Amino acid sequence: MLGRRRGGESAGVARGRGGRGQVIGSLAALLTIVLVAATLAASASAAGYRTANFVIEAPTERLARLIGDAAEQYRHTLAVEWTGRPLPRWSRPCPITAKVAPHLGAGGATSFVFDRGEVFNWTMTIQGSEERILDSVLPHEITHTIFASHFRQPLPRWADEGACTTVEHPVERARQHKMLIEFLTTGRGIAFPEMFAMREYPADVLPLYSQGYSLARYLIERGGRHKYVSFVGDGLAGDDWAGALERHYGVDDLATLQHVWLAWVKQGCPAPPASLAAATPPAAETWTPTARGQSPDPRPATRGPTPSRPVSTSAARTSIYARAGAVRR
Repeated sequence: MLGRRRGGESAGVARGRGGRGQVIGSLAALLTIVLVAATLAASASAAGYRTANFVIEAPTERLARLIGDAAEQYRHTLAVEWTGRPLPRWSRPCPITAKVAPHLGAGGATSFVFDRGEVFNWTMTIQGSEERILDSVLPHEITHTIFASHFRQPLPRWADEGACTTVEHPVERARQHKMLIEFLTTGRGIAFPEMFAMREYPADVLPLYSQGYSLARYLIERGGRHKYVSFVGDGLAGDDWAGALERHYGVDDLATLQHVWLAWVKQGCPAPPASLAAATPPAAETWTPTARGQSPDPRPATRGPTPSRPVSTSAARTSIYARAGAVRR
């Protein structure tokens, strides 16, 4: 009986190919045509633009050019700000895929591969309103590429994300400080020995961003960006962060740094003494802060998965903070 049922069903399907099956086939073909047309329309609506170091895909040609030119300018200016010299041209450009719309939550992700002292396979995705992308998302993600090109190895997450957040708009940096106070008063702060050892994102990632930004700001205000980069490089070289702290900032160890940093936060993060401020190298002449006229966006972007070892990747570094403002740098 079971065999006959199967045979009957098979025969029924065979008979249906000339009638009902033909209708189903026609519907499937129509659906395929619609999907292909939609894909072609989406492709046609996207515009591309290439610069020396980036290939941009954006909704319009104007946006593609705007993002590409800003990316090149950030790449040059921020490299000088952090390392003292421009980056050489990459062997292959970094693709940037931009989704730009007023309703999109702002965020970005940049991934690349470290292998035997080289860094390659750049990929960057950014999204948000035009103003938010240009004012904060793009400089944040470009700074990741500068650090990757300079250090040629993964950084502790706090040092990487913290420094990248310092180039975001002042409104966003103020938000990080507000979040930091909340985390520190609700038991979500991270002990410095643990934070300095992090090479991957923790499950509770928001405190890492806020605390990393605050500490990066504290250190940069006491010596400038060049000293910060030298300190990070020194710490990476021997995995001796206590020694690097003493050599660059005169702080004995991580416990002492945590104590003086917490005291600074409790005091409202005051500006450093005039003697320290005077010793900080001036910013590059090409750096031009801009005004912002848009309310912050509370929606976060989702951080992607962490890549597997042994090849180290910065995959899916996501700027999870709201961003806003126009830029001309």
